[in-house]
Amino acid sequence: MTFTYPVIMTRREDGSWEGEFPDLEMCRCHGASLAEALEDARAQAYNWIDLELQEEHPVMPYVSDIEDLTLKEGQQAHRIMFHYRLYDGWDE
Repeated sequence: MTFTYPVIMTRREDGSWEGEFPDLEMCRCHGASLAEALEDARAQAYNWIDLELQEEHPVMPYVSDIEDLTLKEGQQAHRIMFHYRLYDGWDE
C-alpha cells in the first residue's frame, strides 16, 4: 500500500527544521536540514500508520489536500509518500 500525507515544515531560528502532519495526530518530525527533516517525516508517518494498522479496528485518517492548508510565513508544505508492505493475514 502507498500512503501520501502532507506535512507542514517550519524553519527554526537555528536553521534546523521541524514539521507537523495536520492529518496524523501528534505526528511530528525534525532535522538539522530540510532534507533530514523530510526523511524523518517519512519515518514518523510510517510509524504512525504502522501503529494504527496494528489496532483491532484501524481507522485511517482523512488526507488533506495540500492546496487547502493554511501556511504561516516561513512555512512550507510537502507531500510525504511511503510504501507500507502488508504481511501475512492482510488482503490488498
